[in-house]
This record gives sequence, C-alpha cells and structure tokens, in this order.
Amino acid sequence: MFDKLNILTSNTYEQPFDVLIANTDTLELLKTIPSETVELIVSSPPYNLGKSYENRQSFKKYFVFQKQVIEECYRILKPKGNFCWQVGNYIEKGEVFPLDIYYYDIFKFDLGMKLRNRIIWYFGHGLHAKKRFSGRYETILWFSKADDYIFNLDPVRVPSKYPGKRHFKGNKKGQLSCNPKGKNPSDIWEIIVTDFDTCMWDIPNVKSNHPEKTIHPCQYPIELVERLILSMTNEFGIVLDPFMGVGSTLLAALLHNRKVIGIDKEKEYCDIAISRINDLENGILRKRELGKPVHKPTGKISQVPSEWKLPQQEKLL
Repeated sequence: MFDKLNILTSNTYEQPFDVLIANTDTLELLKTIPSETVELIVSSPPYNLGKSYENRQSFKKYFVFQKQVIEECYRILKPKGNFCWQVGNYIEKGEVFPLDIYYYDIFKFDLGMKLRNRIIWYFGHGLHAKKRFSGRYETILWFSKADDYIFNLDPVRVPSKYPGKRHFKGNKKGQLSCNPKGKNPSDIWEIIVTDFDTCMWDIPNVKSNHPEKTIHPCQYPIELVERLILSMTNEFGIVLDPFMGVGSTLLAALLHNRKVIGIDKEKEYCDIAISRINDLENGILRKRELGKPVHKPTGKISQVPSEWKLPQQEKLL
C-alpha cells in the first residue's frame, strides 16, 4: 500500500498538494504558478501529428504555441532546476523534421539555457516505414537553467563493467580506479536484462501488450522518467508535466517521493491519470519494473517460416 496522497484537481495553482491535476489548456494553469516553484519539468509534447488529441496546424504555428509553453515553464523553474523535453520526429509528405533540432533554438538562443545531454531513447518496436528506414528512437533534451543545477548521480549509477580495474601508473598506481558505487550511465538509454551492466537504457515503448497500456496513442513508459526524477530532483521537490497525458511522469515522481503537477486538456486522460494514481496508492498499479528483461519471442513465431526458404537455401540445409 502507498501512503494516502493529497490529490487536488484544480485549474489554478493551489497549496497544499501531493498531486495537482488540471484539466485545462496548459498555458492557463502555468500562468497561475508562482515563479521559481518547480524543480523539474518533464514532458513529451504533442508532435503535431494529427492524433485524436491534437489539432494539426502549420509547422510554424505549432512552434509558436510550444515556445509560449516553454517560456512559461522557464519562468516557474527554480534557478537550479532542470528541463527535459522528450520528442521524436514530425513527418510531412515523407519528409522527416527532427523536432529536437527545432526545439534547441528555443531553449538555447531564446532562453539561454544550457544543454547537458541529448539522451537517445532506443526502442525495438514501432511503425514500419516503407520509403525510409523505420524509426526506432526518440530524444530527450536535458537543459539546465544555470551552471549550478541539481544532479544526483549516485541514485542512478550502474555497476562497473570492470570493477577490479586498477590505476597502472602515477601516484595511484595499483589502487582501484572504479567508483565502488558504480559508473555513470551513458546518454543512450537501453534498459534490457543486462541494463545495469551495459548502462544502455532500452525501454520498450508502450504498445498493446505492455502492462501500462491505456487508450492514449502515444503513451510513454514510467521507467523512462524514473532516472530523470532520481537524478534531477531532490526528495519532496515538485515535478511538472505540462502535457500529462495519462500520468506516466506523475507516477514516476510519486514512486520516489516527489510532488507532482500534471496538466492535460483531455478530461478522459485526466480521469485515467487519477485512476492510475489511485491504483498506486492501493498497490495494484500495472507497471513494468525498471530493468525487467525485454520479452524475446520463442517458438514458431520467432523462426524463419518454411515458405521463405529459397531452393538454394534448402540445398545448403
């Protein structure tokens, strides 16, 4: 069982809360939050793909609105706060527009923020392209507001590959060279069975057989956010998701004793987020555990079908 949470539903910022959920336009709620309130902002903004929750618009207009949101988020971010924007690609008439490149200008040149990592989230499944290679990654742009920013490495360290390695020269010759707490993960995230050995974070995207799957068409997994929460916030700090969806960011933060604010204009998504938070409180939340092995198919489905075997191949066999 999870401790009883103070869940507040309001379209204006109010205290006290453990969870504040607003079913409104994100700018409306953001404008009510006092400046320098939030430690971490994490979101996957709409990609302007024409999904059921989007109104497809011109590429230029899309970024006008996104810039307004980011500027408000910057205002409410604490001086030591962090900003993580998870994006993929916008596709129009077969042409790829890498959104992280376009967003970079807003964060860096309009707001003066500093890019700390461009994290690559790799996943093994997705839509298959016909006229280009199939996309199997998205990016997380991690910006800080200042040079003095929150970064707690120890909670997210991974075991060293060669823990017995020693210095071979200098004043420390013969001494162990690895940190006993582990090493720093890479900026390519591939969470697999050897997750904490490879330090790559391979996190399956949320598809039909994923335990966290809801009706949201572009839901991201809770574990994608967990390392961000652990490394870029302090306990009881406030985490904000301005495009909350069904609450994955909120759940990741609550699992690690942070306060959360989530905003979404779709009431159905807000209701699902609240339901999932209630499940967390009651110990029945469906969640893929951090580091769980990615499913590998077995049996006939994983074997080359006999129909594919060419006569030449059969002779070799």
